Amino acid sequence: MSSLKNAVPKRPYKERAQPNSRKKFGLLEKHKDYVERAKAYHKKEDTLRKLKEKAAFKNPDEFYFKMIKTRTVDGVHRPESQVNKYTAEQLMLMKTQDAGYILQKVQSEKRKIEKLTATLHSLDNQPSNKHIYFAEDREEANEIQSRSSKGRSVASSEAVPDSIKRKTISSYKELEARRSRVSELEKLYMDMTLQQELMKKGRKRKLREDELTNPTSKSVYKWRAERKR
Repeated sequence: MSSLKNAVPKRPYKERAQPNSRKKFGLLEKHKDYVERAKAYHKKEDTLRKLKEKAAFKNPDEFYFKMIKTRTVDGVHRPESQVNKYTAEQLMLMKTQDAGYILQKVQSEKRKIEKLTATLHSLDNQPSNKHIYFAEDREEANEIQSRSSKGRSVASSEAVPDSIKRKTISSYKELEARRSRVSELEKLYMDMTLQQELMKKGRKRKLREDELTNPTSKSVYKWRAERKR
């Protein structure tokens, strides 16, 4: 009976639509729409209740330092700028540590480049095997020469596997990428070293273009000579 019951086609369920007399009010609200609207309403109600409790139990004498270190912008508290959060000595120490880390990465990349270059050089310059044959007469010399030429042609006909070619090409690409990375890190290290020197004490000024003997796009500074005790 159950199989026959499932075989009989059922009428599809259709929800009631908005009557024609009430179409001006929009779509007819279904139960799932009511559930979402009720959840949103109760959530707002709970938020208002918690805020009222906080306002009722608030201590009028309480004080926080953020009350004087923040300002209200469009009703929202925003903290003051933290530009002068660190002292000059702390900034100097942080820049020194950053420069040391960059220098360490430069040295590490250079070691990897040397190792990779040596590997590729050994692959490209493989030693050629040379043999010296001694013949008693010209006929034997011609025969030995013909055999050696055939051997060279067979060896040259053997192609290098595609996997080795792909690995070699990827190694050359990696070498170029590491070299470009080293150049970028060296530029960054020089800039950080310059900023570190500019933070030190001493009178200095930036040279104008007409004062430079060798014009360059980078900024050049000159320190005033001081007598050391």
